Amino acid sequence: MTHYDVVINGAGMAGAVLALSLAGLTRPDGSRLNIAVIEAMRPDHNQHPGFDARSIALAWHSCEQLTRLGIWPALAPLATPITHVQVSDQGHFGRVEMQATEYGVPALGYVIELYPTGCELHRRLTACENITLYCPGRIAGFEQQPEQVNIELDTGVAFSASLLVAADGNRSLIGKQLGIPRRQLDYGQSAIIANISTAEAHAGRAFERFTAQGPLALLPMSEGRSSLVWCESSGRAEQLMAMSDEAFLAALQREFGYRLGKLLRTGKRTCYPLSLDEAPRPWHHRVVLLGNAAHLLHPIAGQGFNLGLRDVTALTDNISHALKAGQDIGSHGVLSHYGRARQADQAGMVGLTTALALLFSNDNPVLSAGRNLGLSAMAACTSLKSQLAWRAMGKR
Repeated sequence: MTHYDVVINGAGMAGAVLALSLAGLTRPDGSRLNIAVIEAMRPDHNQHPGFDARSIALAWHSCEQLTRLGIWPALAPLATPITHVQVSDQGHFGRVEMQATEYGVPALGYVIELYPTGCELHRRLTACENITLYCPGRIAGFEQQPEQVNIELDTGVAFSASLLVAADGNRSLIGKQLGIPRRQLDYGQSAIIANISTAEAHAGRAFERFTAQGPLALLPMSEGRSSLVWCESSGRAEQLMAMSDEAFLAALQREFGYRLGKLLRTGKRTCYPLSLDEAPRPWHHRVVLLGNAAHLLHPIAGQGFNLGLRDVTALTDNISHALKAGQDIGSHGVLSHYGRARQADQAGMVGLTTALALLFSNDNPVLSAGRNLGLSAMAACTSLKSQLAWRAMGKR
């Protein structure tokens, strides 16, 4: 039975980036890791859940991490820079504006579209000599042994691994079978995702606007379009999804205003229910949960993948140090060190996004007054605004 150093279940953003990161590591003797990646479908399949028409925002620090991992040069041509961010509260005076030039960086972050990104990552996985890609493939069963994990695919192929990484989403099959405890919170909201064309060029501007029902964001993307993430109560989201394109754009225009002029067109709309779903201790015997399998966040502030990427970087660094020390990369000591080191950042980001979602998704007059005073204070105080900006850029 073939033995791999690392088997990664799921080749979405987190799984693919981890595989490519680990592929560059070497042991003291110069040999590279033997890696397998299991993925149910190709990214160019129109039903792939990880590489659909959505876009994600990469914080500036995330791009630095991807550069260090050797992956950013392949993704940079697919990215649209965010040079200006405006945060506002509907119907109130509070507003904060940030520009990349204020902080001496070329961009506060970048927006990448998942579909072309998925195709590029898949191409690189296929071309990498020490990565074996099982696609299409699904895990039919696995068994943890003291020194390895035995894995069988639905095709009948079987192999073993020193470390199994579950990067298979918040409904992780591996996490469920291991009974890893999860903490969940239903926000009572859904996010409507679409690509919007506007009369006025976005010029690298991103907008996050808070309404009584939830945040509404427009992020700059290719071909002059903007990527919409509109969080509404679940009932209202159903109504918006049922509207014609013209009626939907009119409703969006009322909420967003004319910061980009008239809203001209909308692409295909998709709706996702929003909930917090996290594993506070996302590791087990020779198993690590990664990406949405470890923590699914509210999209407010767009920090989900950025947190997952910090996990990828930390796990890569832990495995690199273990290799140099001649340690078993799937051992309890190595995984516990990784898990404990990541808990504070993971818990902090879960707490921050949850608090923001609850604070900025209601019309309580006391909370409304407080958040507007907060936004106004940040706008007036350079140090407070700088803290917000660097936090948004991924600097903790």
